[in-house]
Amino acid sequence: MSTRSATPPAPAPTPAPTPVPAPESPAAERRARVRRWRASWRRHDTRAAYLFISPWIFGFVVLTAGPMIASLVLSFTNYDGIGPTKGVGMENYRQLFEDPQVATSLMNTLLFSAMRVPLSMALALALAMLLLRVGRAAGFFRTVFYLPVMTPSVAVGILFLLLFNGNMGLINNVLGFFGVSGPSWTTDGTWVKPGLVLTTLWALGGTVVIYLAALRNVPQDLYEAAELDGASRWKAFRHVTLPQISGALFFTLIVNTIASLQTFTEAYTAFFGTSNAQTYSHEAALFYVVYLFQQAFQFMHMGYASALSWLLFLVILVITIIQVKVSKRFVYYEGDTR
Repeated sequence: MSTRSATPPAPAPTPAPTPVPAPESPAAERRARVRRWRASWRRHDTRAAYLFISPWIFGFVVLTAGPMIASLVLSFTNYDGIGPTKGVGMENYRQLFEDPQVATSLMNTLLFSAMRVPLSMALALALAMLLLRVGRAAGFFRTVFYLPVMTPSVAVGILFLLLFNGNMGLINNVLGFFGVSGPSWTTDGTWVKPGLVLTTLWALGGTVVIYLAALRNVPQDLYEAAELDGASRWKAFRHVTLPQISGALFFTLIVNTIASLQTFTEAYTAFFGTSNAQTYSHEAALFYVVYLFQQAFQFMHMGYASALSWLLFLVILVITIIQVKVSKRFVYYEGDTR
């Protein structure tokens, strides 16, 4: 009988470690992105997409980006459209801080925007909620509210003079019927901007239509759940309606703020476009874009006007960035997991 010694099994070979690919250098990543971009052009849908958006790209480059670059260049010159042009460095921008009319017009514009934007949004939301309850006649009233949007801004400026005339205007006549003495809307600097705000509310139909569409998209089961929980109408509005339409509110906040900061036609027509403009308190109606227009096309200070336009651009940019940052705490988006 033979005996065999037990041989221990050989240990399994240790697998070789998987090599970790070395990170690509920035130059290699750029080359890879260029290769992917070139490969995308071989797809038919990519070429079709660029073909469809080409009119917008052409319009943006020729009508927006091109003039912006040109105005940036002109802002460093003394260009007046007639005489020779030479560079003046930062002189136009230094003059912005020394010109008292810049501070006056900018303050007038900011005050006007601070009054008009919240008032127009609140009134438009109230009208939209009323339209939501009208039923079949909502289409008729929606058209009625939107018609003033098509009214030329020049006509709105003339309407301001007719309605808010201190002696014979309709507004003061109505106030007088109730025993209230109306102010001098067009000559008293204190009441010029409130009068213009009330006049521009004439054309809030576009905001009403946006809010009405947003209100119709609010799920009704949320209201039913709030009612079962015993929520009052105010609490349902506060905790259901406002969060659900916060996207529309944020959009109109941005659009109306930019439009208010660029107000021109109504104020210019009412206070600067008539032969007897000097009789009015036009200092209170000197909005920023009105002053910019005067510098560019009345005094032919194109270079200085270009610097004014870039200052307005920066003001709008800063205000918009602040609004976007703040909106992250209050705006609700469907599917947002925050």
